[in-house]
Amino acid sequence: MTKLLGYMGMDVAAMTANDWIGVFFSLVAFIGMAAVYFMVFRPANKDTFESRRSMALDDEDHINVGEKR
Repeated sequence: MTKLLGYMGMDVAAMTANDWIGVFFSLVAFIGMAAVYFMVFRPANKDTFESRRSMALDDEDHINVGEKR
């Protein structure tokens, strides 16, 4: 077990600014993904997401390249 902790441990005093930025962004990404998963899988939001499930396949708002409005 102590050998495993030797691989998993980190030397906080030897960490550079880039290391801390990486830790920060990893935590932000984890918290963001957890928030999105909570929002998507929450039963109260089911109707909202079900009504938008074919939004990517809708061609109603087709805009031609170079078309002026």
